[in-house]
Amino acid sequence: MEGVGLPFENLIGDAVSSIRFAPLSNNLLISSWDSNLRLYDVDGSLLRLEAPSQAGLLDCCFQNESLAFSAGSDGCIRRCDLHSGTTETIGNHHDIATCVGYSDETGLLFSASLDKNIMSWDMRSAKPLVYLINMGAEVESISLSRSDLMVAVGASVKIYDLRNLERPVHLKESCTKIRIKRISSFPRGYAVGYVDGRVALEFLDPSNLNEGYTFRCHPKSMDGRAHLVPINDIVFNPLVSGTFVTGDNDGYIITWDNESKRRLYEFPRYPNSVASLSFNHGGDLLAIASSYTYQEASEMEATPQIFIQKMEYC
Repeated sequence: MEGVGLPFENLIGDAVSSIRFAPLSNNLLISSWDSNLRLYDVDGSLLRLEAPSQAGLLDCCFQNESLAFSAGSDGCIRRCDLHSGTTETIGNHHDIATCVGYSDETGLLFSASLDKNIMSWDMRSAKPLVYLINMGAEVESISLSRSDLMVAVGASVKIYDLRNLERPVHLKESCTKIRIKRISSFPRGYAVGYVDGRVALEFLDPSNLNEGYTFRCHPKSMDGRAHLVPINDIVFNPLVSGTFVTGDNDGYIITWDNESKRRLYEFPRYPNSVASLSFNHGGDLLAIASSYTYQEASEMEATPQIFIQKMEYC
């Protein structure tokens, strides 16, 4: 059930950092370390845009079907017009910008950086920078869900109300102190992926009797030992409630059912690490970035590839 690769994959000159499906179409946004932001029309099998930047790109997201943002290795946060390809710099961090996310409900853009700060940018204002939060440590990952900003810092999760960013409304620290690699929100809570291959789900609705739980994606490796491989991404299917997908640094993708707490399907191993994942708005297509991630010296630096997988559920 391996996905079909995109025809322009040989044009990507360096590691793919992030892929994101558009809010309402099957256009796919791709950021990479080769300093290019690309827009690919999956339905038409057409590369619609290739917008060069001045630095390697570590993350990207949509504002809407016509505008997108990127986070650069030079610390700059840029907005790109997806029709003309023109870019403008919204602002900048003092170190590498690692994460970017947009809240349609509030019109706020959030960015994180190795400078240990999260910045909030109001896209409706002439002076976009509206808030700065010093996290005291490097931010690993952020996720936006309606009125919440979820932040993974080291082994802890902090959740902020977008209407009041003064202090977190929720704080969760792992007793194991294992570093979180990825955080991903869903309507009732969030999931985190750790560098040791574990995934934890937490529920924020106090009326939900289903408590959070933690599991290993690969309990045992071929030689019977624990499989300690970072979880690079977690995405929830917007169409099939309770279903989510994990991708790890060894090239494995697994589909899970949150309600039954069981594995549904393990994809054939991909040629590189699974750097990023994205569902389209209908939940029937899964985009997969198979790319080295610069996490381990043993990673194979084969040409990065983007696969599109048609999802089928019983």
